Amino acid sequence: MPNTQSPYTAFATLLSSNGHPVSPAELHGLLIGRSCAGAGFDAEAWLADAANALEVEPNDSVRNALIGLQEMVKAELTGDDVALVLLLPGDEQPLTERAAALGEWCQGFIAGFGLNAGGKDLSTEAKEVLQDLVAISQVQDALEESEDGESDYMEVTEYLRVAPLLLFTELAAPVAPASKPSLH
Repeated sequence: MPNTQSPYTAFATLLSSNGHPVSPAELHGLLIGRSCAGAGFDAEAWLADAANALEVEPNDSVRNALIGLQEMVKAELTGDDVALVLLLPGDEQPLTERAAALGEWCQGFIAGFGLNAGGKDLSTEAKEVLQDLVAISQVQDALEESEDGESDYMEVTEYLRVAPLLLFTELAAPVAPASKPSLH
């Protein structure tokens, strides 16, 4: 059976080989956070926010990966599914590594949200989601290699697959749906 890299590992390799000190989880969180805050899906604005996190101007392969990531996120957020696919290390990785990436994802989300949500009124539920994300961003050292640790990790990831959608629904500008022919 061929050893294929996970999307997370492939993206991590691309980033590190190009001198970018950021994880795929943090970038994905940044993108989801800014999208949920109503930043829209303009590629150049996303690339500008990503460039700040990357600390070095991205080359074409990294730019293309970032644009592809944004297209995937746009499809998830504006589609009919009610859950996100989180860009995190696979289950074969140690729990401590996955928990660290989970914290980085939340830190990225909070940063992306903060860059784009300035001055917007939030519902009580939205404020609670943000408070949860801040708490989860500090979870790295709290999960231990055990069945309980695995269970806790799974619960948190399931929460993060749906909780940001509340913020997106509340704050994001509506995306024009694809036109459908009318039936008469």
